[in-house]
Amino acid sequence: MMKVKIINLSEHPLPAYETVASAGMDLRAFLDAPLTLAPLQRALIKTGLYIELPAGTEAQIRPRSGLARKKGITVLNAPGTIDADYRGEVGVLLVNLSDTPFVVENGERIAQMVIARHEHIQWKEAEVLEDTARGMGGFGSTGTK
Repeated sequence: MMKVKIINLSEHPLPAYETVASAGMDLRAFLDAPLTLAPLQRALIKTGLYIELPAGTEAQIRPRSGLARKKGITVLNAPGTIDADYRGEVGVLLVNLSDTPFVVENGERIAQMVIARHEHIQWKEAEVLEDTARGMGGFGSTGTK
């Protein structure tokens, strides 16, 4: 199991996996006062968390599916990426895509964080690419409906 250093300046519990098979951990808003997001308004919501990820990993900030479905609240740059060399406070860029105002409360679960490994690559310029069954088919080219 990977160990990740974390500083928690909020009074909220550390992000945790809710089940043994969960990929993400819920992030909570760290606010002095409730914040109202009007329809189509966006705001950077602080969490009070600072993390030190190992090189070769990133934290992906993703919407909570229930909040998106029930309230129309999502992460604007989903998935947001926190690089391993970032040491600032973890923030979540929320947007209200509904037609009604939404109040973000201190301690509310606003997003989820997934820790993922990644690779650095080196480009190898070429004149042609290997052919595949899909070829150059783009958006929607693999399905019939």
